[in-house]
Amino acid sequence: MPPPSDIVKVAIEWPGANAQLIEMDQVRAAFTGTARASLCNRCNSFFYVLERLTVLTGFASHLVSDLYSCLQARAARQLLERVQSHGIDARLEALKELAKLSADPTFAAEFINMEGIGTLARLVESGTHFGEMLAFTLTAFLELMDHGIVSWDLISLSFIKQIAGYVNQPMVDVSILQRSLAILESMVLNSHSLYHRVAQEITVGQLIGHLQVSNQEIQTYAIALINALFLKAPEDRRQVSPPHTLTHEMASTLAQKHLRSIILNVRNRPIKAEMAHQLYVLQVLTFNLLEERMMTKMDPNDQAQRDVIFELRRIAFDGENDPTGTEKRKAMYTKDYKMLGFTNHVNPAMDFTQTPPGMLAVDNMLYLAKVHQDTYIRIVLENSSREDKHECPFGRCAIELTRMLCEILQVGELPNEGCNDYHPMFFTHDRAWEEFFCVCIQLLNKTWKEMRATAEDFNKVMQVVREQITRALAMKPSSLDQLKNKLRGLNYSEILRLRQSERMSQDDFQSPPIIELRERIQPEILELIKQQRLNRLCEGSCFRKLGNRRRQEKFWFCRLSLNHKVLHYGDLDESPQGEVPFELLSDKIPVSDIKSVVTGKDCPHMKEKSALKQNKEVLELAFSVLYDPDETLNFVAPNKYEYCIWTDGLCALLGREMGSDLTRSDLDTLISMEMKLRLLDLENITIPEAPPPVPKEPSSYNFSYNYS
Repeated sequence: MPPPSDIVKVAIEWPGANAQLIEMDQVRAAFTGTARASLCNRCNSFFYVLERLTVLTGFASHLVSDLYSCLQARAARQLLERVQSHGIDARLEALKELAKLSADPTFAAEFINMEGIGTLARLVESGTHFGEMLAFTLTAFLELMDHGIVSWDLISLSFIKQIAGYVNQPMVDVSILQRSLAILESMVLNSHSLYHRVAQEITVGQLIGHLQVSNQEIQTYAIALINALFLKAPEDRRQVSPPHTLTHEMASTLAQKHLRSIILNVRNRPIKAEMAHQLYVLQVLTFNLLEERMMTKMDPNDQAQRDVIFELRRIAFDGENDPTGTEKRKAMYTKDYKMLGFTNHVNPAMDFTQTPPGMLAVDNMLYLAKVHQDTYIRIVLENSSREDKHECPFGRCAIELTRMLCEILQVGELPNEGCNDYHPMFFTHDRAWEEFFCVCIQLLNKTWKEMRATAEDFNKVMQVVREQITRALAMKPSSLDQLKNKLRGLNYSEILRLRQSERMSQDDFQSPPIIELRERIQPEILELIKQQRLNRLCEGSCFRKLGNRRRQEKFWFCRLSLNHKVLHYGDLDESPQGEVPFELLSDKIPVSDIKSVVTGKDCPHMKEKSALKQNKEVLELAFSVLYDPDETLNFVAPNKYEYCIWTDGLCALLGREMGSDLTRSDLDTLISMEMKLRLLDLENITIPEAPPPVPKEPSSYNFSYNYS
């Protein structure tokens, strides 16, 4: 016969006796009175097992909760009495048990209601506890406070002084030091009033010594306390006075070389996740010192601020011999500001009125101009000497780059909880932010040239530069030199390749059947690209002759015969508007006589003395055809596209691999398009990793049927 539905059974276990199964009637309210009190008095432990847990509803679930609270209250009362006992051994055992049970919210609430927190605080303030007993006392105290039942504001000044004393002592037990650091951190994070009290007892300089120990737990808690002190500091104590003079002792300590060298020693060893998070927080807080400059606008009427822009112009163009007339000087300044790449040529101060990046962009530019003067002058003059449509506006780029770096490195933002994304290289230099900017502005200038960008491509270039920087940071370079090497490998062509590769990967193009399909398609696509290159050679191209800069420009034209057997070329008086007939090209070279194709510095016309004056762009567009008997035909392509077309086409004629960036890009694009077209019918169908199994052979191969 099944038991009544109102009856539930609870197993109660206590030391020195067998477990007893007690039946509880969910209907009888009388059990909540005398019966429950009797049961609580008999139980010395709180382990219970519920039978038929799913039927506990309404009154019965409250009954069990009340029973558990009753048991925990009894345990809390007994432990509090034992903690206050005079026997050392009994008190130590009680504190050990208390440290373990304090993590339970129900027990913690009961213990705190009995003024247990005050008892533990008085034990610490007395200064009579040492070693293991003090460590368990601090552990229990921290566990109880972490439940948030009582406010940290109730902590007395004498307690804070005692805990701070443990941190400031040169020789203290590791467990006591660790818990003391954790308690101080919780005080700072949870109470504004306690911040001021802790800050009077503990300074960042005193905490640095704890970073030099080998115990990573102590290092983690010390950095966590440094972060808490700075994170909760009042706004007026975190700010930076222009330019870069820190007004607060804590901020100046964060920037000092001694702290950086200690942190570098920390990160040179394998670190745990919590340590990595604290280093990330320290990194964010260090960059937050730049927030005031980032949010400060330039006043166009402030002469002192405008003098900074005058200094940028003077360093770039060495304006010692300025014209004396006001109008002439104003006209020259306007021209110089245009060459510097400012949007407002008349009053460049207007470019720095937007926040972010505000005055931080000015600081970065001035640092580059003074500390890396050769680099600064090269960038400015190099861009001012280009065609107007291809010049990279230094001023505009520096302002936008500063804004981008602020976003990437979370300048002015609070650290993300649980994030471990810290970068060791920022602890290797006392001006890490400025040096990072100098590396990135050179990257931007290089990427602009690689993309052959114009003013309309400004946003596209900035997107590529952001991707280059974030990809390089993800590799966790340990120094700025390593960052430069990473960025050198992430040129524009590599970014395009990575984008295409990731796009293929995202489209599930990595399974074995898809890879096999790609390998089968690739020869067809390569043949298609080869035919396109040869067809372009048959159309021909016009090339400029070198060495005619001071005289009228001369041109020559070259095209491949339709049967791909002869190269026809000849001089022209002017650049042709269309296709040049073979009859006008007097010279020719049989393809069978061509030995090889060389590029760049290996070209004979690039080895001549006059070629040394050519810039790097010309060198990158040069190629030569070597043919019998020891003759050469020298080319300088008008642009990178024509260079790739001709070098690929000539290699195809000679039966060699087409290795240009254009071929790789075309190959990836065409293969991707072809595979997507072929897989259209398989959309939303799972492609198996392996082919299906071959079925067993039939028992008979007699497949004829008698229809009669």
